[in-house]
Amino acid sequence: MPLLLHGEVTDSDVDIFDREAVFIERTLAKLIADFPALKVVFEHITTADAVAFVESSGPNLASTITPHHMTINRNAMFDGGIRPHFYCLPIVKREPHRLALRRAATSGSTKFFLGTDSAPLAVGDKESACGCAGIFNAPFALESYATVFDEEGAFDNLEAFASENGPRFYDLPLNETFVALERRQNRVPEKIELDGSDLVPFHAGEALRWSILGRSL
Repeated sequence: MPLLLHGEVTDSDVDIFDREAVFIERTLAKLIADFPALKVVFEHITTADAVAFVESSGPNLASTITPHHMTINRNAMFDGGIRPHFYCLPIVKREPHRLALRRAATSGSTKFFLGTDSAPLAVGDKESACGCAGIFNAPFALESYATVFDEEGAFDNLEAFASENGPRFYDLPLNETFVALERRQNRVPEKIELDGSDLVPFHAGEALRWSILGRSL
């Protein structure tokens, strides 16, 4: 049975931007050493520290990377004011960490694969005195990933990252069906209505350069 974990400490004396790095030092390194045969997925990593740790560890440690952690850094949360729809946990980090994630995801390494950590939270739950953490990226996640891989000149590595590395790590068969992408401008709506509530998707109001073939909004 593999262990899938969101790796952060939550001690009040640890800065929120350091929670992942401290978790690696205090917990994950010891866990890997004590249980070398255990398959572990370090879910939705956000730091260069995590990238380095996963890359230097054996074949039983892998990790997922979200589209938003590869696209925005922590400045996005404070661009002209508080931007609650960019608040998530693990929280987005400084630019060097974002670049490290992009390099790892697009490198072709089988130790990294897709994981959206998508959170469909209503506008009222995000835009409040104590807004909930989470970014709703599922509706355009594949297009967002495709944009990153295209920008990094590594589009040929997208299929393995999205569809092959994960199931192979879990010893599961690959899907036999396909999703086709085309280079076509894709305008993301400002809001999406779901069950009577408005949700703000990641990339709201932006035009992505990739679209799923046959989908039109």
